[in-house]
Amino acid sequence: MKHELIYQIAITLIPGIGDISGKKFVAYCGSAEAIFMEKRKALEKISGMREVTLDALSNPKDILKRAEQEVDFIERNDIKPLFYQDADYPRRLLQCDDSPLMLYYKGNANLNASRVVAIVGTRNVTEYGKENCVNLVNELVDEQVLVVSGLAYGVDTIAHRSSVKARIPTVGVLGNGFQQIYPAANKKLAAEMHANGGLLTECMSGTQPDRENFPRRNRIIAGMSDAVIVIESALKGGSLITANLANSYSRDVFAYPGRVMDLYSQGCNYLIRTNRAHLMESVANLRYVMRWERPLGEERQTSIFRELNDEEKKIMDCFENQSIVNLDDLIVKTELPTTKLASLLLNLEFDGILMALPGKRYQRC
Repeated sequence: MKHELIYQIAITLIPGIGDISGKKFVAYCGSAEAIFMEKRKALEKISGMREVTLDALSNPKDILKRAEQEVDFIERNDIKPLFYQDADYPRRLLQCDDSPLMLYYKGNANLNASRVVAIVGTRNVTEYGKENCVNLVNELVDEQVLVVSGLAYGVDTIAHRSSVKARIPTVGVLGNGFQQIYPAANKKLAAEMHANGGLLTECMSGTQPDRENFPRRNRIIAGMSDAVIVIESALKGGSLITANLANSYSRDVFAYPGRVMDLYSQGCNYLIRTNRAHLMESVANLRYVMRWERPLGEERQTSIFRELNDEEKKIMDCFENQSIVNLDDLIVKTELPTTKLASLLLNLEFDGILMALPGKRYQRC
């Protein structure tokens, strides 16, 4: 296990290999270790393999040494490494092409909880934002959710602290390595989160909380969530980046409206006005859009003796080898007009044959 882990970490250190190309190279060679074992001539045949990458793989001594040091750090600090092929890796993130090859996790929350909600917003949160954030978390108590945020000042801190107080599992995604807690003022809060949640990062030890790390951190927050809720935001900032990423990943985005003249409501109002976010007033809005009215685990009564017509059979054939299918795939595979397909999907949902999921996806019941 340790031997394999060294190569999994090492692949993230190779110049010219990113999250997307790294997965492609692993698939081509069979494993992270196999990339290092492969002969240069064979590697040269892989599309996208750059000269700088080939040179690094030809002499990987320093890279492997740094990876060994990271494994030692992991073991000393009770950190759980998560390679993208591991069973505990956040499965929602795997739906995103640019998901990290490697994550590092400290905590005990289930990163693959049935419901995952991200709460984000400005560091300069107002009393209005604080009230909305606290009320939101308190209303989520009965929803069996995992709350994700970024452990930053402002909205993030309130979301995590309120979750801890309400005993809702909460995970903070960091833009730095585990050698420090940033901001330092949240060190106590981070320790409290370990009891029912934890911390997650793609950064190796020694990585500082530099500005360029936070947009990358935001893609993890967006990608591992079912829904992203923006409490308050100016027109520019990390919250808008997270919301845009969430939309690109087909996640549902929600935003609290505010007064038109308030600086830290302008971002939320913009998201709502441009149909990039659902209007958020209370958990009732979230519950309705996310179809959470039905309690988790409750059985859905499927219509008995229901015969499918030819068009419905086309749709259900798409679920033959998978239980969840994206709407875009259904449009391509069935070749049905979009309006007709929408009507058929609604009928199948009413009859308990399919269930609509967030992100324009459907699941076979």
